[in-house]
Amino acid sequence: MSTEKLILGALLAPLIGAVAIGLGAKLSDNVREAATLITALILCAIVWTIVPEVLAGGRPQLTLAEVVPGIEIAFRIEPLGMLFAALASSLWIINSIYSIGYMRGNKEKNQTRFYIFFAVALSATIGIAFSANLFTLFLFYELLTLSTYPLVSHKGDENSVRSARVYLGVLLTTSIGLLLPAIIWTYLVAGTGDFTVGGILAGKLQGPAVGLLLGLFVFGVGKAAVMPVHRWLPAAMVAPTPVSALLHAVAVVKAGVFTVTKVIVYIFGVDFLFAEPSGAWLLYAAAFTVISASVVALRQQNLKRLLAYSTIAQLSYVVMAAAILKPLAEIGAAVHIVAHAFGKITLFFAAGAIYVASKKTEVHQLRGIGHQMPWTMGAFTIGALSMIGVPPTGGFVSKWYILAGAFQADNYVAVATIILSTVLNAAYFLPIIYLAWFAQPKAPQADHGEAPFPAVFALSVTALLTIGFFFFNGPVLELERQIVQGVSP
Repeated sequence: MSTEKLILGALLAPLIGAVAIGLGAKLSDNVREAATLITALILCAIVWTIVPEVLAGGRPQLTLAEVVPGIEIAFRIEPLGMLFAALASSLWIINSIYSIGYMRGNKEKNQTRFYIFFAVALSATIGIAFSANLFTLFLFYELLTLSTYPLVSHKGDENSVRSARVYLGVLLTTSIGLLLPAIIWTYLVAGTGDFTVGGILAGKLQGPAVGLLLGLFVFGVGKAAVMPVHRWLPAAMVAPTPVSALLHAVAVVKAGVFTVTKVIVYIFGVDFLFAEPSGAWLLYAAAFTVISASVVALRQQNLKRLLAYSTIAQLSYVVMAAAILKPLAEIGAAVHIVAHAFGKITLFFAAGAIYVASKKTEVHQLRGIGHQMPWTMGAFTIGALSMIGVPPTGGFVSKWYILAGAFQADNYVAVATIILSTVLNAAYFLPIIYLAWFAQPKAPQADHGEAPFPAVFALSVTALLTIGFFFFNGPVLELERQIVQGVSP
């Protein structure tokens, strides 16, 4: 099969799967869930079939339509997009297995709708990853927002609907009010919006206009959750845990930091942005978000809200790394997308398993729970240590590269931010680990045991991936070296 057909197949497979899920639900829940798993496996197989060509330096592409002269719906796979697509498609399989255990164990309503929109969201994610230009990326970025709204409002109660409106309102307001004008401005000054090695703005824009355009992009990409456009993320915590995992690890926030990184590398260009001092503010905005979100997380008692603010901080590690504008830091940005995905999906899986098994949602309720749920809390411990950056977890690898890039640039603001945030991460994760394993419950606890097997299996796999990424990260590093070395097609 040609690579062009594989690109089209990757975009269509989740949509066809969504139809199959809807039809399968009319037969039985088992058929519906089988359709979900088969679709996830097919998508993963298609995406990973493309990986060797990109690793070898190929840049497969496909043009679907020319909307107006010079503006196309087109796809072109470069290393960063390949990494994002491979990550999202792989984690969808694990998230689907987890979802089966969670949704059944928690007796959730509207499960068919959940699986259908989850599949549509994955199609949008692949479209973002493979976009060849800003116009195509914007279309799929908006599709991802719209397709995840029914997932955030899944429970249908007043609180869920209200929070989902905040989610939708913030993301649509920022994308239409800021990101779209940034895209139009880019087309006007550069004559193109194509993602190009070295960027497209050199000689076309200079001075304060560079910093202003960068601001429109960064805050227009609300999914990156750079403060102050972060409110949607804590609001979205009303969603079922598999949705939270989608938001925090598989698709939504990763689409945000992926877009910001891609814009810096392929629209502005690292060399161009380094030479323009008006863009230097981004590093400080990211550093502020990292520290502020970590401080807020320190004060949270609800476990999912704590993890939400942790995500805001961890996302800005990626933004800050990209803003350092040094090769090692750019590698660190991409590596952290993967490391954070493995670690954070493990943490959300564990939080959901705790809720299904014991209905506990607050940190103070977790005293001694490690003895009743050793697999779940063992996985939680691994995920937490990765967020802190302790070896042998994936979080250590990404922080190492970001820190090395900061020293490479003599950027001691970034160095101080990484050190201080690591201390803060330890301050809000280690007490949870201590409570779970070493504290005694204040009152007798009902013997509930672990969550359903699919959920425990999924979180065990992601915990192993978190450790495995510490030892086996060569393909990811190779893809990202192609970016910093400016490999052309």
